[in-house]
Amino acid sequence: MFIINFKNYDEISGSNAVKLTKIAEKISKKYKIKIAVAPPQHLLSEIAKYSIPVLAQHLDTANIGSTTGFMVPEILKKSRISGSLINHSEHRISENEIIELISRLKKLNMISVVCVKDVNEAKKYAKLNPDYIAIEPPELIGTGKAVSKEKPEAITKSVMVVKEAKNSTKLLCGAGIVSGDDVARAIQLGAKGILVASGIVKAKNWNGIIEDFALAISKNKKG
Repeated sequence: MFIINFKNYDEISGSNAVKLTKIAEKISKKYKIKIAVAPPQHLLSEIAKYSIPVLAQHLDTANIGSTTGFMVPEILKKSRISGSLINHSEHRISENEIIELISRLKKLNMISVVCVKDVNEAKKYAKLNPDYIAIEPPELIGTGKAVSKEKPEAITKSVMVVKEAKNSTKLLCGAGIVSGDDVARAIQLGAKGILVASGIVKAKNWNGIIEDFALAISKNKKG
């Protein structure tokens, strides 16, 4: 899995979000790897028109009905959204909310990507069997300093605790990824994919950087 988090960067405002999605879609087909995108909330339905998994950047535990302003899993499911990031470092939520959202997404057959800041959180939430745990040390996010190089032990130890959960959860690597070499290193350390934002969104050549990342995954993946 290769997830591109658009965040709320100005670079994807207006029609640019669709442009980036189309590039990701094309490269996904070319290299036969799963690329998902997480656009700003107001663009979810627009981006869901394309043949690429679309994830929300955040969900709430509110119920269907009179819950103005909340992002409700069951409503997103009916809008063809594939799943959601949960507990991103820029939008942290409580443990109880994380537990509930994983459960609700699982019942809806939607993708859950739980973002964690360290190995202890990876161990805690891997036991709940989300689809993915994304290890992202917050101090490295957006720095251009990849966790695979700055803190490789965070990946290797997280790989171990995810395996110890003995379920289907897979580990993704995020924070500071800016090159194919960063991606290759993460995969070699045991990650099953990446979660990246500024390394792609703020790049001058979207096609070139996504292809570089996709090629690194394709060459290094072990299943």
